[in-house]
Amino acid sequence: MSDRTMARQVLLFICLVSLSSVRGQVSYSIPEEMPKGSLVGNIAQDLGLDLKRLKSGKARIYTGDSAEYIELNKERGVLLIKERIDREALCAQTTPCALHFQIILENPMEFYSVTVEIMDVNDNSPSFKRAEMQFRISESAVPGAKFVLERAVDPDVGVNGLQSYSLNPTDNFSLKVQNQPDGNKMVEMILQKPLDREKQEQLSLVLIAVDGGDPRLSGTAQINIIVLDANDNSPVFTQEVYKTTITENSPKGTVVTTVSATDADKGSNSEIIYSITSTDDTMPELFEINELTGEVKVAGNLDYEKAHHYQVHIQATDDGGLTDSCKIVVDLIDVNDNTPVINIMSKLNIISEDSKLDTVVTMINVQDPDSGENGKVHCSLNTNVPFTLKSTTNNFFSLVTDNNLDRERESGYNISVICADEGSPSLSSSVTLSLQISDVNDNAPVFERSSYEASIPENNTPGLSIFTVRAKDADWNQNARVSYILEDSSVNGVPISSYVSVSADSGVIHAVRSFDYEQIKDFQFRVIAQDGGSPPLSSNVSVKIIIQDQNDNAPQVLYPVQTGGSVVAEMVPRSADVGYLVTKVVAVDVDSGQNAWLSYKLQKATDRALFEVGAQNGEIRTVRQVTDKDAVKQKLTVVVEDNGQPSRSATVNINVAVADSFPEVLSEFTDFTHDKDYNDNLTFYLVLALAVVSFLFIVSIIAILSVKCYRWRRERMFYKSGANLPVIPYYPPLYADVGGTGTLQHVYNYEVCRTTDSRKSDLKHIRPTHSIISLDTSGTQTLTHAQREKLIHDDFNDQVRLCIIIIIIIIIIIIIIILVGC
Repeated sequence: MSDRTMARQVLLFICLVSLSSVRGQVSYSIPEEMPKGSLVGNIAQDLGLDLKRLKSGKARIYTGDSAEYIELNKERGVLLIKERIDREALCAQTTPCALHFQIILENPMEFYSVTVEIMDVNDNSPSFKRAEMQFRISESAVPGAKFVLERAVDPDVGVNGLQSYSLNPTDNFSLKVQNQPDGNKMVEMILQKPLDREKQEQLSLVLIAVDGGDPRLSGTAQINIIVLDANDNSPVFTQEVYKTTITENSPKGTVVTTVSATDADKGSNSEIIYSITSTDDTMPELFEINELTGEVKVAGNLDYEKAHHYQVHIQATDDGGLTDSCKIVVDLIDVNDNTPVINIMSKLNIISEDSKLDTVVTMINVQDPDSGENGKVHCSLNTNVPFTLKSTTNNFFSLVTDNNLDRERESGYNISVICADEGSPSLSSSVTLSLQISDVNDNAPVFERSSYEASIPENNTPGLSIFTVRAKDADWNQNARVSYILEDSSVNGVPISSYVSVSADSGVIHAVRSFDYEQIKDFQFRVIAQDGGSPPLSSNVSVKIIIQDQNDNAPQVLYPVQTGGSVVAEMVPRSADVGYLVTKVVAVDVDSGQNAWLSYKLQKATDRALFEVGAQNGEIRTVRQVTDKDAVKQKLTVVVEDNGQPSRSATVNINVAVADSFPEVLSEFTDFTHDKDYNDNLTFYLVLALAVVSFLFIVSIIAILSVKCYRWRRERMFYKSGANLPVIPYYPPLYADVGGTGTLQHVYNYEVCRTTDSRKSDLKHIRPTHSIISLDTSGTQTLTHAQREKLIHDDFNDQVRLCIIIIIIIIIIIIIIILVGC
């Protein structure tokens, strides 16, 4: 893993330490190199969470952009090893080495921080970058001369890291180990005893590096020394430590610094060659040096986020093989070259419009690898959204609601989160979050009008559509589906449902019955609009139905009163002047408005020049002076007509007597009883009655004669065939045969009454009667002559009585017809 990722995790760890005070933090320690599936810890128990909460909250692990080494088993509520963890690859030399992640839950949204510390295992031995090191040392080198050796590297840390060095053999040289401020060790080989080229031209030494683990591990490097002829002076650097600063991202070839060393020798022994002996071995080669001038330049990409400073070891070697060393400490200056990275830890795609304030919608983690002001980040939202960002801890933000949501006003939001650092110039990044607002049934249906009024003509057809009420619901889908219902009420004691009905889906109001304006002129009721939400919301509106009058009633004359047989006459004295008020026709029309406007006109008159009728008031007045030549008997027919379309009318007959005294009127009106129309009707009824009676009388006479002839012929045939024909038994219907085979010696009558219920049948016994027939010994009955005469006589009497009844009925019918005609 790169140093940038390591630095981000260290920064994340610092953030989560402060976050633990808010959300709670759980820490575990495990050794590296544990196999997959190994148990890390019971996270549900340690956080005090129920397993059901882990499942319902869709618990998951958030690691940002880091690899996932730990997994969550929601069934057991435990953390398990997902991938093998190599502490050295994860954290290098950083201690402590820890994994930091969050357990995120939804509904409601919350998260908990978890830290898993990776403990080091001594699984790496010290090693040298070069297996062999070459030195050229003059035989004249004095004891105490120093030679810098390449240090060993052990990826382990702590006691498992590099602890000590040893040199073998130690006849001429010893080791000197110096601890550096950065925790590393500088190893120098010190000449203890002068060298003699004539005795030994080459020496071979072994440098051993040992760690402190259990078991202890070690690494070796071969040191080859060539002994040169005398060279009295070693090169000497002007400074043991050079310090310099340079900005990160400096281009290649940028001069870092120049080192300088001097040698007191002359000639070739004073010529110095510079070289880089060691650098931080975990980094690539970032620097280069001019071996003649000592100028150090940038050779690679310098990144402050990977390392804040570097130590470069420089060695100066003269031609005689003598050396000296120095160190360059390069401090990097941070440049604002990293934009903030926005990580969405958890987010909701849909939120209910009735969510409470401060409901968490999204959790965000922002990281900026830069340092100082360049790494300080502040975030903001686009304007005019009912949300706000709350910073829980450093670089952790929660997007929460800060105002009421209304789906009817805004069904969704595109929320832009903009995060910018405080560097110069400032760098920023943004992310857009799409959030949909789910509907809640919080709006009742609203009618288009506050009240409705409609009219319908009377005498309408039942089922006729009157008009439509409409209501709209601002909600969505099922919550906006409106149904219409009649509110229970009554009109004049009759349920409103007997008058009108409303379509549940369309709101169309239909007439249930035919209306009569003269019975009901208007009525009111209320219609309820109810949505399909749960629970449903409703509203109601008042509806007034006005019945429009139709001209379906003719005028009715109240005065003068029309009587059946008596003669009523208005008297006009012969001395009456022009405009004399004879009488006034009073009429009404139960219709209303224009249909009830009445007009009067004279239809017939004995003398049209004598009378006139007021068209508006119905007053009958004289038009001229009455003279002696005017007839005493005057008959007027007045027509009363309404103003409807089409118009209807009624007529009234008025008898007027032009006379000065009442006896004169009586003498003139003695035969003035009925008019011609009445006499014609009476004549018609009388003729019709006479025809009917005559027809019935003739039919009755023919029927009686036919019956009489039939009886006479039958008796004649009976007498003529009586001596020669055998006697035919005759059994009256109410008598039973009691011959030799019968069981009854007398005749009995039984009256039997039957019902559908056999238990209630009744039998009535009637006393025996004497038979009018005689029986011979064989059981055969015969009629005597006297008996036959008696039967014929009785039949004749019955026929006479029938004729009398018919005549009486005919007389009664004639009387009724005459009364009706009168």
